[in-house]
Amino acid sequence: MKIDFRVPAEFDGMPVHEILKVYKSMSSTLIKRIRLHGDLDVNGVHHRMIDPVKSGDLIHAAFGHEDGVPVIRMDQGIRIYYKDSHLVVCEKPADLVTHPSWQHMDDSLIQRLSLQTLHPVMRLDRETSGLIVVALDGYTHHLLNQTNIDKIYLGIVYGKFDPKIGLIDLPIGRAENSIMIREVREDGRVAKTQYETIEYNQAKNISLIRYKLLTGRCHQIRVHSRHLGHPLVGDGLYGPASDDYGNPEWPGIELESQISRQALHAHQLAFIHPITQEKLDFSSPMPSDMDTLFYG
Repeated sequence: MKIDFRVPAEFDGMPVHEILKVYKSMSSTLIKRIRLHGDLDVNGVHHRMIDPVKSGDLIHAAFGHEDGVPVIRMDQGIRIYYKDSHLVVCEKPADLVTHPSWQHMDDSLIQRLSLQTLHPVMRLDRETSGLIVVALDGYTHHLLNQTNIDKIYLGIVYGKFDPKIGLIDLPIGRAENSIMIREVREDGRVAKTQYETIEYNQAKNISLIRYKLLTGRCHQIRVHSRHLGHPLVGDGLYGPASDDYGNPEWPGIELESQISRQALHAHQLAFIHPITQEKLDFSSPMPSDMDTLFYG
């Protein structure tokens, strides 16, 4: 992390640590790390956190990678939509975890992106494809976690929603006696999903749905859709061919063999860059396996 800025007039005479906390939204932990292990200069001269500064002074604060900004590898089959010294917006392929887990220690999105430490701001399920934001340092990650990120998904579900457009406002919690499965339950956390039917394929009795997440619960779209009787096609946890919700008599269950994962894609992302204040807006087309499933 490296940040340079001039002290605004309203912070004249304040100590640096207060300016970093109030003006730059730094956590106390990061400020302490800069003080103990990083660099802090004012007008090119080493400075203490507790000492005051004047309006117009140039503050330089740095912590982390001694060799600079993490190097993003461009040859790993990951499409990069945006990259600067603070963050990356890229497209995660289906069947790839976001970061290493005990089941997937050797291959993940962040391992393909860089050999250095990265900080995913959001997590997509292994089988879900699409856009994701990855911070290149802890400070940017901290700011992005406080930033409103609009997230739009495309999904293919069985049947059709009635009404075609609506808001699903149903709390979600962990199912009893399960580590993985989530369900709608009264004691769950608030979960809200807007949906809109884009198109209905009558021959296959499936719908292409545009989802907007208003909250970010684990498996939120998958759980909400299943609860309303319209599970995602190919969903191995919540679909008609799953262990917990399996139904061999489900109409159209033969479609499960036509896609190797849940038909869900992170389609659009929009947010204000927390450092530059630039408005960023990205769109990723529906992948070929979902396109073939719906239109093929």
